[in-house]
Amino acid sequence: MSASWALQQAVFATLSSDGGVQALLGATPRIYDAVPRESAFPYAVIGDGTESDWSTATESGSEHQLAIHVWSRASGHMEAKEIAEAIRDALDGASLSITGQTLIGIRYLDTDHARESDGETYRASLRFRAVLEPG
Repeated sequence: MSASWALQQAVFATLSSDGGVQALLGATPRIYDAVPRESAFPYAVIGDGTESDWSTATESGSEHQLAIHVWSRASGHMEAKEIAEAIRDALDGASLSITGQTLIGIRYLDTDHARESDGETYRASLRFRAVLEPG
């Protein structure tokens, strides 16, 4: 299994079981890789990412940056920002169990907030950095 896919699965499992995220996105949280048609708002999407070599002279490793997007149709930015904060709290510094990998660390990088061009949809895009070693 690729390190990137294993990381995505661990992020999904962590967010899906987090009480703060569940309180805002439902008991079975609406967290997607591909958003089903007619999905109810709000929801989160594990988005695009990058993977780069983080190997040393003696150890192999990979560095990952991943995005998580929050989508809301509530009036104003508040709901999207609250969900983004819950996601940040759940992942920043978390001890993720990643199949076939050892997590060196996962850290929050930043969040971008925007109102979409339709005038009724709000988005918060979070970025995280994770470093993994095979194991």
